[in-house]
Amino acid sequence: MNFNKLFDFLSELEKNNSKVWMDTNRKRYKEIRTEFISWLDDLDNTLADIDKYYYPTPGKKGINRINNNLMFHPNKPIYKDHFGAGMDKAPGTGDFYIQIGINQSLLAGGIWRPDPKSLRSIRDAIDYNGEELIKIINKDSFKETFGSLYIDEKLKAAPKGFNKEHPYIDLLRNKSYAVVHELSKDQVLSNDFKEIIIKVYREMLPFRRYLNNALTV
Repeated sequence: MNFNKLFDFLSELEKNNSKVWMDTNRKRYKEIRTEFISWLDDLDNTLADIDKYYYPTPGKKGINRINNNLMFHPNKPIYKDHFGAGMDKAPGTGDFYIQIGINQSLLAGGIWRPDPKSLRSIRDAIDYNGEELIKIINKDSFKETFGSLYIDEKLKAAPKGFNKEHPYIDLLRNKSYAVVHELSKDQVLSNDFKEIIIKVYREMLPFRRYLNNALTV
């Protein structure tokens, strides 16, 4: 994958974020998109080899649209400043997300703003066995890779059905349960980029499995 070509395209798109410009450069966009999908296919095979529970996710299935959803975010530009894809995308679970962009590149995973039923399932899992989650996120290598859980809105009070004195109340008040690993442009362009992804994927696995188990019980 020629990520330099991808970065150059996105840089020009950011300066000319319009349907007219995109229509003029549609062939170029499709070529880069096709190359990105092929790269995702290769990564999909690699992740399947290292994780026996991996859910096969071909590039065409994992890749996100480059168009922003203007119905819900009318003030956003027409097109995104990145290419993104979800891997290990089993139905009803949290995926492993990859984003390559000119303003931000990252690897992420977990559950962002789950629906009420899923959120309750995660909180019930923490109530039943929060010690396991604490052990996962307090591991030194986990902290080095992700810092802490993704910072999102929290409830000001204890969730309904939970005591404010609960030993894991800080986790229970979360509205999202996700982690993010930021990537530099140099890392994306490096020869060992794939190895970086694999290392982060492995480190994230126990966290994602904990959440996905909570959703499927």
